[in-house]
Amino acid sequence: MFKVGIIGGSGLDDPNILEGCKEIDIVTPYGKPTSTLKTGKIKGIDVVIIARHGRKHTIPPTQVNYKANIYALKYQGCTHILATTAVGSLRDEIARGHLVVLDQFIDFTRRRDVSFHESFIEGNAAHTPMSEPFNLELRANIIKNCEKLKFNFHPKGTVITIEGPRFSTKAESYMFRAWGADVINMSIATEAILANELKIPYAAVAMSTDYDCWKENEETVSWEIILDVFKQNASNVTKLLVAVIENLKQDSQYIKNKIRTIPHWPKKGIMFRDITSLLKDKNGYNHMIEMLAERYKEMHIDIVAGIESRGFITGSVLAHRLGVGFVPIRKPGKLPGETISEEYELEYGRDKIEIHKDAINPGDKVLLIDDLIATGGTALAAAKLVQKLGGKIVECSFIIDLPDIGGKKKLENAGYKVFNLVEFEGE
Repeated sequence: MFKVGIIGGSGLDDPNILEGCKEIDIVTPYGKPTSTLKTGKIKGIDVVIIARHGRKHTIPPTQVNYKANIYALKYQGCTHILATTAVGSLRDEIARGHLVVLDQFIDFTRRRDVSFHESFIEGNAAHTPMSEPFNLELRANIIKNCEKLKFNFHPKGTVITIEGPRFSTKAESYMFRAWGADVINMSIATEAILANELKIPYAAVAMSTDYDCWKENEETVSWEIILDVFKQNASNVTKLLVAVIENLKQDSQYIKNKIRTIPHWPKKGIMFRDITSLLKDKNGYNHMIEMLAERYKEMHIDIVAGIESRGFITGSVLAHRLGVGFVPIRKPGKLPGETISEEYELEYGRDKIEIHKDAINPGDKVLLIDDLIATGGTALAAAKLVQKLGGKIVECSFIIDLPDIGGKKKLENAGYKVFNLVEFEGE
């Protein structure tokens, strides 16, 4: 269900970290990644590790094949990417050895290929949203575990990514501070852009190793200083990544364990995933809502739109938790006001769903929600209804994905971001 890509290196090459460690040498359509892929398990979760600058740190920042690295992790089936990086501090309060859970970047590079879109498909200009470049759910997970491990950390920070390999001049360092950057490095913006294009949740843990060159009475940054501080604190970064990965497993498995499977319903051969067992469990239901609320609390959603009927159960409670309105999307004939409708194909025949004409205002940010994504037909029709009213879909969210049926991929191919808490293979 989960497979985590880790981009970094220092401290992560310890063979004891990965259970069943193997090395894979691959070539992508964009060339070779900057290192072989180390695969194995951490806390029972499949993990793939790439050394950003090569195993012996021989590849300068501009020459890193970022597209091959990100594509390789996607090709290996990674559902999340965690990155580690050394940064220079541009703020007094971010001391050497402190961790920063990055939330924004400024891209100050000039020579990099930062898009997989080498041409536009007719009718789809493929401009990737980047207002929140670091995945909110992963960031919340990292912050929670930094608190649990009692590390010195900062829950947010803007990183400016420069070309390198040279360090900044004092004039540049002062300018970056004036721009609002908190830390500086040479890699993260490029990775975040490419990961977002491939719709892989990406988050980065930055370790402050120096004060760049802006701070008086502090030694100017050097490679030796960076290495020394990073080596001293590499074990903390490793502990944090392991804790985050374990947390991903626990949260998902907890929800999955509350969902029962009923064989041969509604017909023979169907394995029905029944969420009523999750809903009746107060701890499970609450945990599910809190996980979703944590994910969406900073996305500035205006409306939660729930698809009939189980989307009402989750969507209305989540809307209340987020302090926003709720809109039902229903089968024909169940809404009393003036409606618009959208037809969609079923296995046998067609069906239709409707929404009130005044349910959504143009420009509203809408979260579309249902209990399960199977073929994707209903969800795609619902998304079209929202867009007909001028709403902007932030994400399509589900408790369960059935990946073998392909509905999630259908929504993603149509340009929508899709999230699910758990998945069950098979129908």
